[in-house]
Amino acid sequence: MAMNVRFTEDETEALRAQAEAEDRSMQDVARAAVREYVERHAHRERVTEALAILGPRNKDLLRRLGEA
Repeated sequence: MAMNVRFTEDETEALRAQAEAEDRSMQDVARAAVREYVERHAHRERVTEALAILGPRNKDLLRRLGEA
């Protein structure tokens, strides 16, 4: 799927410099950045969900770890 993304001049220059440093295209670097962003935020959501379940079950343990 094609998508147009508009960057500021500073963002474009930073992307260009990073692509040159990695000997990759600007498109490859931008796509990798999007994948990393999505993966990182999906991970945070899974951690939040796990804490919502495990936190109440392990309340005493978490309290003791916080005091250590």
